[in-house]
Amino acid sequence: MKSELIKSLKLKMQPVAILLTNNKPDDGLHFKEGSRTGCVASMLVTASKKNRQAYFDRNSFGCPGGGTGLGFGDCYGRFPIDSLLSTGNKEMAKQMGREGSFMEHGERFYKTPELAKKWVDSLPMRDVSEKYIVFKPWEQLTENDTPELIVFFTNADQLSALVVMADYNRGTNQSITAPFGAACQSILFGYAEAKKESPKAVLGFFDISQRHAVDKDILTLTVPFSLFKEMEAGVESSFLRLHAWKKLEDRQ
Repeated sequence: MKSELIKSLKLKMQPVAILLTNNKPDDGLHFKEGSRTGCVASMLVTASKKNRQAYFDRNSFGCPGGGTGLGFGDCYGRFPIDSLLSTGNKEMAKQMGREGSFMEHGERFYKTPELAKKWVDSLPMRDVSEKYIVFKPWEQLTENDTPELIVFFTNADQLSALVVMADYNRGTNQSITAPFGAACQSILFGYAEAKKESPKAVLGFFDISQRHAVDKDILTLTVPFSLFKEMEAGVESSFLRLHAWKKLEDRQ
């Protein structure tokens, strides 16, 4: 699939499309069935860098946060996510055989378990009807594909361009949202936006525990496909064809 928007950005990492489907790729990367330890965010990065498709189903989505972020409903269950994101739980860590781990002292992303639970309750949970969720690198995308979302990996210059383009045809100054979540959970927030008449792009990869998976200057922008098409349609008449962007384009 061709894109003047993507061509203009000079991205070092190719975007990845998120597809909801009942068909899995023949040679796609995937977690071992029943595994609850794989990282969906790392798989997203791998799909981009290695130009490999990846897929997930309800029996192979990695960690509970990953299953939730992919849209397989609330996958936390009895997992103590409120303690993990806040102050930890020594007794729970002992029961899980993870004494001395981060489960014991928590990640301290929220001050208390109660605040972490409040965050969980605020998540726009989705339970997809399709069997598989596929990560498909942009270079492999065809005109026959209809992605739900497009995930961009951007530096500050490229992100600036996308932020401007998201509002180029609107004039609302309200076309971007930046919620906190696990690195993969921008997908979940993206699903919620995709259902709206005027969806917003979701700025992400703020997850401190997974920042190591990308270069220090990289953030993601997850764009509902309808918004992507809106942005694409505006490229030729936009700043992307003028001198101000040319100065930034030359340093990518």
